[in-house]
Amino acid sequence: MKAVMVMYDSLNREMLQSYGCDWTLTPNFLRLAEKSVQFDQCYVGSMPCMPARRELHTGRLNLFHRSWGPMEPFDDSMPEILKKAGIYTHLVSDHQHYWEDGGCTYHNRYSSWEISRGQEGDLWKADLSYKFDKKTVFRNKEVMLSYPPYARMMAQDQINRRNMDTEEKTSQAVTFREGLEFLERNHGEDNWFLQIETFDPHEPFYSLKEDKALYPHIFLGDAAAEADWPPYAPVREDANTIDHVRYEYAALLTKCDRYLGKVLDAMDKYNLWEDTMLIVNTDHGFLLGEHGWWGKTSMPIYNEIGHIPLYIYDPRRKNLAGARRKSLVQTIDLAPTILSYFGVEIPKDMMGQPLFGVMDRDEPIRDYAVFGYHGSQLDVTDGRYVYMHAAADPEAPVYEYTLMPTHMRAMFSPQELQDVELAGPFSFTKGCRVLKIAAVNRMEDTTSFGTMLFDLEKDPHQEHPIEDAAVAERMKGYLREAMERNEAPAELYARLGL
Repeated sequence: MKAVMVMYDSLNREMLQSYGCDWTLTPNFLRLAEKSVQFDQCYVGSMPCMPARRELHTGRLNLFHRSWGPMEPFDDSMPEILKKAGIYTHLVSDHQHYWEDGGCTYHNRYSSWEISRGQEGDLWKADLSYKFDKKTVFRNKEVMLSYPPYARMMAQDQINRRNMDTEEKTSQAVTFREGLEFLERNHGEDNWFLQIETFDPHEPFYSLKEDKALYPHIFLGDAAAEADWPPYAPVREDANTIDHVRYEYAALLTKCDRYLGKVLDAMDKYNLWEDTMLIVNTDHGFLLGEHGWWGKTSMPIYNEIGHIPLYIYDPRRKNLAGARRKSLVQTIDLAPTILSYFGVEIPKDMMGQPLFGVMDRDEPIRDYAVFGYHGSQLDVTDGRYVYMHAAADPEAPVYEYTLMPTHMRAMFSPQELQDVELAGPFSFTKGCRVLKIAAVNRMEDTTSFGTMLFDLEKDPHQEHPIEDAAVAERMKGYLREAMERNEAPAELYARLGL
């Protein structure tokens, strides 16, 4: 048995032709949809990047106990379980968060791994002739570049781009080249799992002129400014700039589509359709001006962020080519699906479910899907309604439960660790007690937006929150049930008023 996962970051399902977009150019996603099962009700779990990847490994929600962080010593890791069962696992990626403090325990769960550099503000090339100053970075305060938290990353990004000035040098191109080299070398072997993971189309939406030319338009902003790096902030730009950013995203998306096509070509060339599963997925979506916002983390998890694309081809189910499925699925279902495909036992702590029944008969595996950021609004959908539950007591404390006290790009400070307690053990920590650390400087608390309920059947774009006490109470019941199943800490019930 063999399997390939092609994973993207910030892939907005509403920009894909197979999900109904009528102006982007994504022919290989269409080609994929014609060969595979396309899931129409796939949702995120824990947000954003590394929490989502922890769920990809562990098959369980982690938002109740932890924000952004590494794999924990007690975590079940799908690729590591495969490795121990004799299935060779290989990761190729340009996702720089894997090599930062807050993600540094993921890549060594694989049998082998390769990295390509240069995405976003990746601390890659050193060019001391580049003199950093805010005037250089913020060329035009009217064109979304006046965003101080990004200043240093933008300066590094300018250096990185100088080293990716041709197609073959770009990090996505390098990532897929290494993935295709694995296929060329190993397609005739058995028992392997390959994960090709690109940071694209995550911001900044850096693409070269050939892809930009596919979306001709007139940008009225500063000609010297790329204006391809929207902040996680309210939209303050004019309509022309908003359109420009969407075209920049579309250009990068079409590049993603082109490299997906190379994988499909390799599947054709080596006849891997006979014995190889193909999964194409993402961690979350992205707001491109919808709801008056750019990005993620700073606003509620609207469907543009939380409702994500998923395609699965199973060589044992060729008859399902082109099928679409409506049952609710989540990222936590991918690990048990892959383990089951290889005939490997699913650990008891994995709470996701294999997706084969959904693929075969659209057989539901859950009544609802819970998702959110740690210590923020807690969201749930039953497929028709999306309920966003805010804190009843926003001042109530939030804690991190961890044995790996690191943030995204730094370790926890000594000040944060002064009043640490031991908590647990929880059932999933395998007898380990864990550190209970007060969470500070949280960027992803959207509880100030209040509680909202949307009827997606009548309001698919979530423009008009509704009041329906019966539905809201049912959805709160789902949240309580999910918290109980996941052993949410006691203070979270008080914080949420549940």
